[in-house]
Amino acid sequence: MYKLNGLYYLMIAEGGTEYGHMETIARSTEPYGPFDPCPHNPILSNRSMKSSIHATGHADLVQIQDGSWWAVSLGIRPAGYPMRHHLGRETFLAPVTWTDTGWPVIGVDGHIEQEMTGPLLTEHPWSPQAIRDDFDEPSLGMNWIFLRNPVPGSWTLTENPGQLILRGHSVSLDDGQNPAFVGRRLSHFLCNMATELRYEPNASGEEAGLTLFMNDKYHYDLVVTRIDGQKKIILRRTVGSLRTEQVFDCDTGPVVLQIKADRNHFTFLYQQGSSDAIEVGSGETHLLSTEVASGFTGVMIAMYAYAPSGSVRLQVTIGLTMNLWTNNRFNSYIQ
Repeated sequence: MYKLNGLYYLMIAEGGTEYGHMETIARSTEPYGPFDPCPHNPILSNRSMKSSIHATGHADLVQIQDGSWWAVSLGIRPAGYPMRHHLGRETFLAPVTWTDTGWPVIGVDGHIEQEMTGPLLTEHPWSPQAIRDDFDEPSLGMNWIFLRNPVPGSWTLTENPGQLILRGHSVSLDDGQNPAFVGRRLSHFLCNMATELRYEPNASGEEAGLTLFMNDKYHYDLVVTRIDGQKKIILRRTVGSLRTEQVFDCDTGPVVLQIKADRNHFTFLYQQGSSDAIEVGSGETHLLSTEVASGFTGVMIAMYAYAPSGSVRLQVTIGLTMNLWTNNRFNSYIQ
């Protein structure tokens, strides 16, 4: 609720938070009403539009120092058709104008577009976010997150400065609990993600690597493990009750695990020594989407470790490029 010029404006998110999402508004001379609805409601919605932005709503109005008005709202960017989105809900900014009768108009006639005309704002640039993290700071950056509350001792940055150490335990990615897991939200369609593992599995079943994680029933994993006494790489795709695994030979020593993403596919590769990266498979992005897997926060890219019968000590660093394709190699360590 906003009080402007003696009137109380009540902003309302309607239509659910999916493709019918919208924002409406009403006003009254009293905070408890009765309220008169805006004659051009909804004041924000991208429903039934041919647009790259959908499900807009849950908006807030703000007036900044120069007197101009703006709205921030949630929305999604689906990939392909039928529309499915795997990046989760994102924040959008749109200019706001007011009618002669005192009603707000968000964006372009109540729609958010990729490009909109608005007042010229003074720039307040953020420091550019590094595309690579060597874990040489005393604490994790704000973009790193856990899956629920981490088990105490399952990760550390201080034991070996410049390295992230993970300690796998008996909780796996399928258990709906808190595995040894450090990740960040996927925020771009086109990106490369890579980590170098220095890890020699000691027992069958234990593993460490990268996961593209939507939830415990929908995730893609590229991991180093041990099978029949041999070090192996597994590409695992878990989609509901269906699971596929492809197994590849792996030599002792460091191995670089890499995931390349575009709008429709994740491509998985690994590399050892000076050899070229080997592509081992791919997975459709839409199988990790909200429309298939449920949820609304999107896919996470994470490093994780799992040891079904005890604990395993893993040292990890990871580099991520989240804006563009790159041929850079990233250093990481699991041991």
